[in-house]
Amino acid sequence: MSEETEGQEAEGDRHLDAMGMAVVSASADEVVIEWQVGSKHHQPMGIVHGGVHCSAIESACSIGASISAMERDAGKVAVGLENQTSFIRAVREGKLRAVATPLTRGRRSQLWQCEVRDEAQQLIASGRVRLMVVDVDAPIGNAPG
Repeated sequence: MSEETEGQEAEGDRHLDAMGMAVVSASADEVVIEWQVGSKHHQPMGIVHGGVHCSAIESACSIGASISAMERDAGKVAVGLENQTSFIRAVREGKLRAVATPLTRGRRSQLWQCEVRDEAQQLIASGRVRLMVVDVDAPIGNAPG
C-alpha cells in the first residue's frame, strides 16, 4: 500500500474488508481494487449483486479523489455525491478488478470513472462517481458538530 493511502486505511478499509476487496494500488491518477467473487457477493439468481459493483466503483473513485484532494490540501477529503453504474455482463465467479481514473479534479468537486473487468478483460460494469471536496472534519451525516 502506498503512503498516500495510509491515513485512510484505519477507517476506510472496514467496508472493503467486509466485501473481501483489496486495494492493489492507489494514487491521485489511478486506483485499482481486486476481489475474488464468492457467494457473499451473489444475489438470489447466483450472479454478482449490482450493489457490489457500485460499491467497488464508488470506493475506488473515492479513494483516488481523496488522495487528489489531500495532495492539494492535507485538510481535505472527497465524498461521493452521485454514483452512476451500468451493469454490462453477469458474473458468477472469478477475480474482478476495478480501475478508477479521474476525468476532472477541481478544488471543490471531482468526477472519476471506473471500469470493472474480469480476468479475460471483459467489461463487467462501468461507472462514474461525482464527488465533493470537504474539510476532513466536516460534520457529515450524524457526526457531532
